[in-house]
Amino acid sequence: MEDCLFCKIGKKEIAVKAVAVNETAVAFMDINPVAPGHTVVIPKKHAAAIMEMDDAELSSLFLLVRQAASQIQSGLACDGLNIGINQGKAAGWGVPHVHVHIIPRFENDGGGSMHTIVRNPPHESIDAIYEKIRAREQEKKPEPAREEKKPAPKKLPPEWELEL
Repeated sequence: MEDCLFCKIGKKEIAVKAVAVNETAVAFMDINPVAPGHTVVIPKKHAAAIMEMDDAELSSLFLLVRQAASQIQSGLACDGLNIGINQGKAAGWGVPHVHVHIIPRFENDGGGSMHTIVRNPPHESIDAIYEKIRAREQEKKPEPAREEKKPAPKKLPPEWELEL
């Protein structure tokens, strides 16, 4: 994408403080950090959403996330890390290009967990929401060429089901 800030960084048209780099991605210091060491990891090739990336690109991106996170934790001796993706305007997208934030965390830094990002509890049961997600996924699958008996939807193993 021609006007994409992160594409320009990926092409080395804009200089950054790179923390780590591989063939397909770059990790660099965020210019508006929310914590010391706040780093952004981007694919060099444009993708607006992770669903647009193939398996190799996504794997390479997250291998670099792991490398950068390790370097940050070691270099800053932070107490933890928040690692996350904002995808879409409703999620707070600043740049419409896949990017993973690595935010170093320190005891008593005033931040919260991922559960503090939004407060919009569901009005439906978890089972009803789960069925909507599963049904939509089933709609995407192509119909078999021959008339075959469709297997029953897979149930979660009992140890994965939560009792609330």
